[in-house]
Amino acid sequence: MTPTAALDRVVHCLDRAHVGGFKTKAFGRARDVIAEIPAEELAERARGGTLTDLDGIGEATARVITEALAGDVPSYLVELEESSQVPISEAGAAYRSALRGDCHLHSTWSDGGAEIEAMAATAMSLGHEYMVLTDHSARLTIAHGLNRDRLLAQMDAVAELNAGFEHDGDEFRILHGMEVDILEDGALDLDDDLLERLDVVVASVHSKLRMERQQMTERMVLAVASPHVDILGHCTGRKVGHRPPSTFDADYVFAACAQFNTAVEINCRPERLDPPRALLAEAIAHACWFSIDTDAHATGQLEWQPIGCDRAAEMGVPIERVINTLPIADLIAWTRGGSASAP
Repeated sequence: MTPTAALDRVVHCLDRAHVGGFKTKAFGRARDVIAEIPAEELAERARGGTLTDLDGIGEATARVITEALAGDVPSYLVELEESSQVPISEAGAAYRSALRGDCHLHSTWSDGGAEIEAMAATAMSLGHEYMVLTDHSARLTIAHGLNRDRLLAQMDAVAELNAGFEHDGDEFRILHGMEVDILEDGALDLDDDLLERLDVVVASVHSKLRMERQQMTERMVLAVASPHVDILGHCTGRKVGHRPPSTFDADYVFAACAQFNTAVEINCRPERLDPPRALLAEAIAHACWFSIDTDAHATGQLEWQPIGCDRAAEMGVPIERVINTLPIADLIAWTRGGSASAP
């Protein structure tokens, strides 16, 4: 294991553990620093104990680098690999084994922490047949959302990556999607011609989350009724312990989801766990479709699907109504034609 690979894996495990903050940034910074250092100089500094003289290298990161250079798996990484594992119940494992992909994740093109290539490599290592890249739309400026020109450029980049997979004989594919903002009037934050070109559209509310109940209901119903929308993302917008859920008439919203074949996302992020159990029960009662998604913003977070799988198992979500159990061709057919091609 090279020092760069060791630091990469530390960052992955910290993200998997949802540590974030200074510690993750420190290891990421150290990885970037040593990537520019010739191997001979790095080895010499490790022998001489001068790694910490480099800007961005502290004692903890220097120890990881030194142990990796010695041919060992760094002790801190061994500890992290064990402590950051995401548990799953036996019932949840049945859902996880049925999943073929992840329909909601982000890259550095918007507010993610990893390049598309890194997210794809991790998805492949997890056994996924596909991932749906869903960076934010332009309205969400805080997340560096993609405007029209950047989205078109990303489409080209995804096409090039998929061509590479095909050339190498790998069946894995990146589906191109977007997490599109639901605007205050229920319109979508993307032109129709681009919405039509996307493989999967996740529509989410990110603004005016405290909107009056009836207005929020109308806003959400208009969005899920759009023929372009495939998944309703993190429907309440809550952050557990930090931001309360939005209020809306769940009966109307989930009835609309069922009528227009818009899947309700079971968001796996530990701080979201959205929808809450009571709303998830209502969505099940309405015979909605579902999508169990990580909403990952880093490679380690792609390993969070067990969280949503356990929740789906606990609440009795019909596994045959989870759209990302579908093979890629059937998923595309579902997004294009709705229930006619559904599982």
